[in-house]
Amino acid sequence: MKLFTSVALAATICISIASCDQKGDARVTPDMITNSQTATGESIPTSDITFEKDTFDFGTVIEGEKVVHAFTFTNTGKYDLIISKAVGSCGCTVPEWPKEPIRPGKTGVIDVVFDSDRRVGKAMKDVTIYANTEPATRKVVLSGFVKGDPSEE
Repeated sequence: MKLFTSVALAATICISIASCDQKGDARVTPDMITNSQTATGESIPTSDITFEKDTFDFGTVIEGEKVVHAFTFTNTGKYDLIISKAVGSCGCTVPEWPKEPIRPGKTGVIDVVFDSDRRVGKAMKDVTIYANTEPATRKVVLSGFVKGDPSEE
């Protein structure tokens, strides 16, 4: 009887662990969706995003300066463009994007701030944009050179 109880207890623990959501959250997030299908397999309308320029060379800046650039884009698709999020490649690169849908043919701006503090040397930072496009992500890039602060030499 003791063996049966131990086996039953072990089985209950295994089933409990297997049924737990590892992240504690069963919601679908935008970064889980990599194509035009929803998690249920239903089609969702995709749009398209076209940037005036998807790269920006900021030249040379002194360490500690902040570089600010606006990436202008147009919704070149047939449906509203919805940007669910934009993520910088590191904490020094912070994007701000429109939270409202962009109608077909209309333009929008993604503002990006690069903080060059403690980033001496060649810099190449990207921002990944998650939207209802195919593919679901696009990148814009800031690049340049960060020169050490001459007052610290």
